[in-house]
Amino acid sequence: MTPEERAHAAAVGEYAQSPEPGRRLSKIRILGVLVVVGAIGTSLVGFRSASRSVVATVPASSFAPYVDVTATPEFAFEDPAVSASTNLVLGFVVSSPGSACQPSWGGAYSLAAAASGMDLDRRIARLRQRGGEVSVSFGGAANSELGIGCRDIGQLATAYRSVIDRYSVGSIDLDIEGATASTPAVAARRAMAIQQVQQAEAAAGRPITVWLTLPVDASGLSSQGRVVLDAMLAAHVDLAGVNGMTMDYGQPLAPGQSMADAGALALTALQQQLRAAYATAGSALTAEQAWQRIGATPMIGQNDIANQRFELTDATALIAFARQQKLRRVSMWSVNRDKPCGPNYANVEVVSDNCSGVSQSLGAFTKVFSAFSNDQPSTPTAPLSTTLAPSTSSLPETAATSTDNPAMSPYAIWNPAQSYPKNSKIVWHHNVYQAKWYTQGDTPDAPVAAPSDTPWTLIGPVLPGEHPVATPTLKAGTYPNWSSSKVYTGGDRVLFEGVGYQAKWWTQGDAPGAPVLTPSDTPWQLISGS
Repeated sequence: MTPEERAHAAAVGEYAQSPEPGRRLSKIRILGVLVVVGAIGTSLVGFRSASRSVVATVPASSFAPYVDVTATPEFAFEDPAVSASTNLVLGFVVSSPGSACQPSWGGAYSLAAAASGMDLDRRIARLRQRGGEVSVSFGGAANSELGIGCRDIGQLATAYRSVIDRYSVGSIDLDIEGATASTPAVAARRAMAIQQVQQAEAAAGRPITVWLTLPVDASGLSSQGRVVLDAMLAAHVDLAGVNGMTMDYGQPLAPGQSMADAGALALTALQQQLRAAYATAGSALTAEQAWQRIGATPMIGQNDIANQRFELTDATALIAFARQQKLRRVSMWSVNRDKPCGPNYANVEVVSDNCSGVSQSLGAFTKVFSAFSNDQPSTPTAPLSTTLAPSTSSLPETAATSTDNPAMSPYAIWNPAQSYPKNSKIVWHHNVYQAKWYTQGDTPDAPVAAPSDTPWTLIGPVLPGEHPVATPTLKAGTYPNWSSSKVYTGGDRVLFEGVGYQAKWWTQGDAPGAPVLTPSDTPWQLISGS
């Protein structure tokens, strides 16, 4: 431990912690499947360039909903036809299973695996093409927040920075839930690592905004939440604010009390706690300054507690309260759920990660919350950090007619004479497109009146440093070479142009890898390994 770290540790000291019943974890945030995670290193390391500039000032108020990145089915947050929000908080980055200091998305994808398996890097770049920005959220209710298992402060800071650098973000969110993530030792370690991150990024001309997202109830933060907040202030972390999770209250609502009413009580208590915490840390805040360091994040629709439902009327009331008090931030969990469950969802009191469980139209909560945006002036008398600090993408500005370079493209360049089955990916005018159905001759970026009129979905731009995705090849002699005159039956394996294929049924004369209407039309299945 460095002298500076020892000083911070001494400042943090021992926190009194009273036993509390555990908070209920949100079912929609528990990932049931863990997969082997790959190495972080990849040639597609992020969008951040050394010359990235950060906008110095943004308006005081913003709406940025959470996206459950690893939820199934995958939510296309980058597609304007799916999500109207352009400022988003992506969750959650946690420790990789078996490697506590290696970040992963939900314990299921390494950063590299998220790029290849979910095309996450490209989708973030697409959102930025639309003028949007992302913040990354660390922690959440499930899995292990990095600060828990990564016990070396320097390695922990490096883990946080690897995510910041890869996705070129100017804002991070620390969603700290549960007793294990909130112990004094973990809280102090996390705070010292974040302070190192802020110092290093500021020295490089890339200041980082840090939000704390913590559970609240009618009395504000729990003792666990106060430990986390006090540790950050003792370590001299420049917090943009504290985002109260106005959801899943641990006690029943009072008779006649709405979820919006409960949220207003919780946020008022949080504001008072924030003033007290800053005063203890030696930095007095006025009432207005404290409110401008407050955020609110409800769980839209059905909450995990059966009789707690956040309706559209609650959203409208929350926005009125946020405007009155000049809150800094409003979010929601989650934009994935901002749609009705439909007639086939039998019991809406069972929480879904794909729908709200209340009567609404598609995107209705987003529409209400979007009214709370950048129209409120900030009048603090003490400096505040920015909410979302947009970054300058390192993607080159290119004309739509410029020539695509096959050597610098992850997929083949679109060919009007070639047929493409559903889910085929191609490159056209420096963007990656995916076929929605069989297509031939349909220009990927041709103007259309509606998304349903084109067979192509724009995934995002070709990223700096990309190269063609290689088809897996096998050593000569691994299998017999394919012959057009030979009869093959199900299970037979062949080599064709160095690529391995296995017959799915009887076939003769059907060349492996030949274009087909749908994948089910080919008698051959690609062999991905030796």
